[in-house]
Amino acid sequence: MASPATSASTPAPPPRFRQRAKDFWTRVSEGLELNQLWSQFVNEARTSYGLYSRELKHDEVEGMRRGKRFWTLTKQFCWAVLMKLSPARRVLLLVAVILLLMPAFVIKISDKGVDASGSNFGFWGGLLLLLLLVLEIADRVTMKRDLEIAREIQHWLVPDKPPQIAGLDIAFVSRPANTVAGDYYDVMPMSPNDDSPDVLLAVADVAGKSLPAALLMATFQASLRTLATTSRSLQELVHGVNSYACAHSLNGRRFTTAFLGRLNPTTGELTYTNAGHNAPMLWRASGTMERLDVGGLPLGIQSEFDYQCGSTTLGRGDILVIFTDGVVETVNEKGEEYEETRLVPLVQRCCHMGAQGLVDSLMFELKIFGGQASQHDDITCMALRMT
Repeated sequence: MASPATSASTPAPPPRFRQRAKDFWTRVSEGLELNQLWSQFVNEARTSYGLYSRELKHDEVEGMRRGKRFWTLTKQFCWAVLMKLSPARRVLLLVAVILLLMPAFVIKISDKGVDASGSNFGFWGGLLLLLLLVLEIADRVTMKRDLEIAREIQHWLVPDKPPQIAGLDIAFVSRPANTVAGDYYDVMPMSPNDDSPDVLLAVADVAGKSLPAALLMATFQASLRTLATTSRSLQELVHGVNSYACAHSLNGRRFTTAFLGRLNPTTGELTYTNAGHNAPMLWRASGTMERLDVGGLPLGIQSEFDYQCGSTTLGRGDILVIFTDGVVETVNEKGEEYEETRLVPLVQRCCHMGAQGLVDSLMFELKIFGGQASQHDDITCMALRMT
């Protein structure tokens, strides 16, 4: 006979059930810890709120009493959410909300008279909300699949590993803020004939993010690669790329900052143009630093702009660091930017590591600095060292 304590105890779930529950949770959470899931939710909520809050008209509520101001902003926010849906889904959402707010009763008329009995309108409202969620997820999945294809195509447009060039140690890294990026980097031959060893260094940043910026990046890459093998000089190349960019920049609204340099790996001679880009750092083996800032406006603003070219010579052990503004504008959870005041000493400390060691150290520090804050801009860095 079992003891009272044994008979009253709750039987433990079988091991097979526990394993299935564990597998289910792992599949749903993709192995993330609870704190990681919460951080992901917070970042997504902030991003979504930023999308809707851009349509709030704060100037219209200035001077209102607190209660009226809150009610007005709430209505504007609800309209902003509603107008993001298609007309059919707006109606579906309104019906679902009405059903959720209706009193839980229904009136029945029969031979015996009028009878009011309970009915769960909230159930049907919740069912409509679930249907709306399923429809929105289907759109999201379709869009995500298209973006994944766009990302694969974008990966074909940029090199996946540095080229092997005698006398040069090259490394680059790029981390998009979204599925696709507006940053571009490349190292390619630049010569109208096969006798010159010159290579073109290119790092560019198209204004904007995600798919629009990625499409313009693709057109920029196509024009640059075409002109790189036909232009006799860097200035001719920049003029051609700028003309093409101006024809596709929506009257200057979609401009591109870029650093373009023509380097002779044998002699170290570098001719460059900085088109509104963050000035690259050239660290000499002696420990001094130069900034490469000669150039002009971003590409795509003024078709007849006369870009200036700077020149310098890289010696053995010198390292050139080219980066986009996403590096120095990385934001942490406190809202602080990384800035060049942190980048300069990092590069100085890591110069001896070589090109790959430097970019790896930079990305690690940016990850630590940013913490759980969402990345709001594409990050790209290229390092080149004369060996």
